[in-house]
Amino acid sequence: MTLRFIPISIAVLSSIILYFMIGEPSLLKQVKNDGEIVVAMRKSPTTYYEGADGPTGFEYDLASQFAEYLGVKLKIVEPLNLSELFQAVQNSDVHFAAAGLTVTEPRKQWVRFTTPYQEVTQQLVYQSDMIKPRSAKDLPGFHIEVVADSSHVERLREIKKTVPDLEWEENNEISSDELLYMVAEQLVDYTVADSNEFVLNQRFYPELRVAFNLTKPQKIAWAFPKGTDDSLFNEALRFLKKIKKNGELDGLIERYYGHVSKFDYVGTRIYERHIQTKLPKFQEMFQQAAEKYNIDWKLLAAIGYQESNWNSRARSPTGVRGIMMLTQNTARFLKIKNRMDPKQSIFGGARYFSNLVKRIPQQIKEPERIWMALAAYNIGLGHLEDARVITESRGGNPDLWNDVKDNLPLLAQKKWYKKTKHGYARGWEPVSYVENIRRYYEALVFFIEQAEGPKEEPNALSVDSPTL
Repeated sequence: MTLRFIPISIAVLSSIILYFMIGEPSLLKQVKNDGEIVVAMRKSPTTYYEGADGPTGFEYDLASQFAEYLGVKLKIVEPLNLSELFQAVQNSDVHFAAAGLTVTEPRKQWVRFTTPYQEVTQQLVYQSDMIKPRSAKDLPGFHIEVVADSSHVERLREIKKTVPDLEWEENNEISSDELLYMVAEQLVDYTVADSNEFVLNQRFYPELRVAFNLTKPQKIAWAFPKGTDDSLFNEALRFLKKIKKNGELDGLIERYYGHVSKFDYVGTRIYERHIQTKLPKFQEMFQQAAEKYNIDWKLLAAIGYQESNWNSRARSPTGVRGIMMLTQNTARFLKIKNRMDPKQSIFGGARYFSNLVKRIPQQIKEPERIWMALAAYNIGLGHLEDARVITESRGGNPDLWNDVKDNLPLLAQKKWYKKTKHGYARGWEPVSYVENIRRYYEALVFFIEQAEGPKEEPNALSVDSPTL
């Protein structure tokens, strides 16, 4: 029998050789080819949740930025509990998990973590009417409940070695913020929460207190499956390194936590009472003005509360008056005849704020644009621009509120304000002003959602990135 050789082109032969040499495309290439990255998350104030304009949250925004960096869509999958979340990662049912996960030695046996991007401390939380425990030795005999399969369980197991009588209940059906609510309502004596979870939730449950820290600061990172394909994992490392270096990570942390570092129990309780007693008189006016000028009415109401505590007869020694505390010159510019009239004041304040938002430089994106406009509402656009110039001269980013707010107080120092166009200003005031409004706004959103009741939400969603 005579063998016949079929001629093969060099190109085809090269393709065949290349296929056997390379094999399947890398995981990173697969993600880009599919146009989608699948991420496991759990809903909480520190990770992701449904906001007024759609999904939001620290982990959600961080993962969205990574999806944008890759040029793909972000798809979120919500496992029922932490056990299912880690199982999904181990089985490669998702590409990674972004859920505020603490890096611990036991977890390293199941998954591999990226470089950390945040630090938290485990804290024992109690309600102010309860006895404050001073150490773990005071805990036996009390009802302690924590999230099952959490790093909090790992820590309690370590403590039990020295406090044998320590007992606790592990719940795999609820989240940490739900447990904080149960402590606030005295349905549970104590729970363990990460410090970032506590500081966000204390605004809504002001009776919560920290008894003591259970750990030193611990690292938070994304969890990837273990395996031989490092392409996507390494790309995540490059992305995190990039946003740490260019300040985007600091900006994101500031966006979610920069305004909640201070807590005022009395102020929170008074504000909650005012939402129930004062706001209803003006809510429709805020809503109508906000709709007319394309502003979130809750933000407009938060500005009004910061200005006057929703007092239509408010006045200051400097001559500003009304709910929105408009100056005489501003009122004249807006053609407002009576600053004490709540409707005129609210509509005038809305128009003025809307005008400021439009006048902020176009390259400044949301939500930085809103924070800058709020600062300008307090201190004026001229002084804000001076602070942005100082920020840039000191190597900061003049388009990031996190950088500008660090430099605003310098407007009160002769060394700096003598170089500016508009001179001296009490630059620390707009910093507090903006942070107060952010707290009032988020608390108002929370109280309204509580009053309206829970909404039905899908278990998974797919969005185009970017979503910020």
